[in-house]
This record gives sequence, C-alpha cells and structure tokens, in this order.
Amino acid sequence: MPDTADILRLESLQVHFPIRGGLFDRVLGRPAGAVRAVDGIDLNLGQGEIVALVGESGSGKTTVGRVITKLVQPTDGRLLFEGRDMTSVRGASALRPYRHRVQMIFQDAYQALNPRHTIFDIVAEPLRSLKLVENNAQLTERVSEALTSAGLSPPGDFFARFPHELSGGQRQRVVIAGALAVRPELIVADEPVSMLDVSIRAQILQVLVHLRDKHNVALLFITHDLPLAWLIADRIAVLYLGKLVEIGSADEITLNPRHPYTVALRNATPQIGGNVGRADLPALQGEVPSAAQVPKGCRFHPRCPLAFDRCKAEEPPAVEVGPKHLAACWLA
Repeated sequence: MPDTADILRLESLQVHFPIRGGLFDRVLGRPAGAVRAVDGIDLNLGQGEIVALVGESGSGKTTVGRVITKLVQPTDGRLLFEGRDMTSVRGASALRPYRHRVQMIFQDAYQALNPRHTIFDIVAEPLRSLKLVENNAQLTERVSEALTSAGLSPPGDFFARFPHELSGGQRQRVVIAGALAVRPELIVADEPVSMLDVSIRAQILQVLVHLRDKHNVALLFITHDLPLAWLIADRIAVLYLGKLVEIGSADEITLNPRHPYTVALRNATPQIGGNVGRADLPALQGEVPSAAQVPKGCRFHPRCPLAFDRCKAEEPPAVEVGPKHLAACWLA
C-alpha cells in the first residue's frame, strides 16, 4: 500500500509557451500570444502511490511529465519534491541528485534507445553519468539488477545485444531498466504501453506495479486510456486543455465520473460496469481546441452536450463531489 506522505506536489503549475507575432502584429503593437499547455494545476503524489494522468492528445499530459523531470521550466507555480522547492533549480550539477531520484519512461522505446549501443551500455549510461558506481563490478551488478527487475532474465543474455535485435516489449523493458538502474523514488511513465501489442501491455503494467510493490516507487502514469488507468492506478486525475477537470480514486473516476469529459472518455470504451452516470451522453465530437486559443468559461463547453450559458461565461471551480473526489463542472 502507498505511504500517505507526499513525495511530489505541483502547486498552481503553469507552462505557457510564447508565440512570436508577425511583423504586422509588432508594428501595430499587438501583444504576443501564448500556448497555455498547462494552465494552473494542483496535484500531489504520495510515496509508493500510482497516479494516472488521463486526457486526449493536446491536453498537456506530457508537458506535466516533462516539468516534473526538469526537461521543461514552468512559467509559474511550484514543483516540490519531498517538501523542497525544485522549481528554479537548474544546471546539470545542481540537478544530479534530483535526476538520481526522478526518472522518466518515454513512449517510443525504439527512439529512446541508441541503436549503436549495446543493451548493457544503454542501461549503464545513467549510472555512469550520475556517477553512482565506483568500479566495473558495481556497474555490472546494478545493470543486472535493473534488467532482472524489468523482466529481462537472465540479464547476461541481453548485455551484448542491440535494440534492433529485441521485440517491442523487450525494448520497452530496456527503457524501464534504464530508469530503474539509478534506484529512483519517482518514475514518470509517458504512455509506456501505447505502442505495444495488447498481449504485451499487461506484462509491462505488471512490471510497473511490481516495482511499486517491491521498491515503494511512486509512479505518475500518463495515458489517454481511462480503462488502462483504472487497471494500474490508485488515483486518476483527468486533464483537459491544461486544466484538471476531475480527480479522485481510480474506482470513483472510472465507475462514477462526475465531469462530462470524464463520462465521455468512459463511454468511449467497452462497458466495464458500475454506476457510470449520464450514460446517455453522446460520444466526444471534434478535437481538443488549440491551447493558443482557450475558450472562455469552461474550456470543455464547445464539445459538451450539457453546456448552458454559464458554462460559456464562467470557469467552474473544482468542488468536492465525494470523499477526496473533485470535479470542475457547474453541474457536478
């Protein structure tokens, strides 16, 4: 079971990417716009907890993950790790202890792996760059341990192989092993199974859950797939156009969703069971609007079949609709 102590907190987090205006705009003095990729979210993650961040493409999920792993600098808000404010910490030397404890698993394993390096060197790279081993014997031990934990055993059989010699599932396990090698306390997994066959997905999910159970590693699991999130997560946070619209336990969000967007995500998948609520809502229409032109009011209202005048004018606050269950909807 996860510890109740927070390992990570995001407070009013914003990531706005400026849009450089054209010459005509500058001559007329028009203000430059911005892509509001993440627009003021609050999220916490407990030690050993699995939280799924769910939303369509363009919702801002990956940007949140890249902020946590210090690959993107936030525009505003705070990133707290074990109570320490990491928001403004920069530079390889200053971030070395943080990168030791926070790792990311990327979506495309084939692109994440250097095709010219052996599996041993790929998994060993973070250990070398973070200077976590003193000799080759320690290096071999840690690489073997990581490969075994990721389900590649016996590890010695993979040392001299190259990424192109492995299956898609095995390549994803190598990516996981690379993250595990440094013995992190938090892993951000960005759509780690979306490019794998259905038959392989369950195996990778089992590896991730086993890591939590064995090593008490916290996991932020980023996905567009609500049922998949339900299978692995303790809690689910639903993100739409840079805003959290609903958050609660995995069971509550999946079986009793209260925001129309969550309901639409739920209804777009095969029936799981439980009190779905508003089950007669039609499937989602259209695409997520551009984060450079966020609608006024509730940002979901252009696609929401239940929207009324207030939704178009005022942004709803998140309100408690159940124990530790929040939804940002005027009808919640």
